[in-house]
Amino acid sequence: MALVQLNGIDLNVQTEGSGDLVVLVMGTGSPGRVWRTYQVPALVKAGYRVAYFDNRGIRPSSECGDGFTLDDMVADTAALVEHLGGPAHVIGTSMGARITQELALTRPSLVRSAVMMATAGRPEPVQQAWSSTLCDLHDKGVEIPQSFYAVASLVRNVSQATLADPVIARDWLQMYEFAGSALTAGERVQLSLGEYDTRLDAYRAITVRSLVIGFADDVVLPPRLSREVAQAIPGARYAEVADAGHVGYLERPDEVNRLLVEFLGEA
Repeated sequence: MALVQLNGIDLNVQTEGSGDLVVLVMGTGSPGRVWRTYQVPALVKAGYRVAYFDNRGIRPSSECGDGFTLDDMVADTAALVEHLGGPAHVIGTSMGARITQELALTRPSLVRSAVMMATAGRPEPVQQAWSSTLCDLHDKGVEIPQSFYAVASLVRNVSQATLADPVIARDWLQMYEFAGSALTAGERVQLSLGEYDTRLDAYRAITVRSLVIGFADDVVLPPRLSREVAQAIPGARYAEVADAGHVGYLERPDEVNRLLVEFLGEA
């Protein structure tokens, strides 16, 4: 990946493949390379030029620990699409889906089509409570035991259907243990962005061709919230992936990739 100066900051960007441009936007606290596990290879194989990047707040992109807004992140994504010669198909998950929605609303000329996974158009109280608690612990200098954080993250993000296999469950647990529990200043800012005003009425003005994907077992942003976004966006399509939690694109990659490739191919 390479640092590119855009919108007044450095973004760590990688592109692969050739063809129509697809930009992938990751969620809170995760680096862009997470897309590299399943989605990037599938989209490159389908004939797309795929760009993925570390959002501001995730090093080595600019950390911006003094603070930033979701609008700043939308502007970052817009600048990246322009830099790469857009318009682009834009795919986001969780916070990245909110960025994608706002980009489709405010800069539709840059978005050929939009896909939002595990998304919401209004605040979710339980998720807000989780995020604010982590921020509070970080601000007080409290170190969360890594083993506890790994178990909590696993239960929150992964479907019980996946965890039914003890071997697979241990693999997921080791992955979360390896990721660690410490927050950087930039990740703490990202966590704080879960507090916002309801946007569903605004999304009725989105004109970009859209697909919303919910994950049936998502307890972080339950699929009812994704359905609300699909219902708000005129003409949006909704699909729900069974036996998948908040990181359903990692749990059920074949089904998610099928939905993505089919939808993009219709453009």
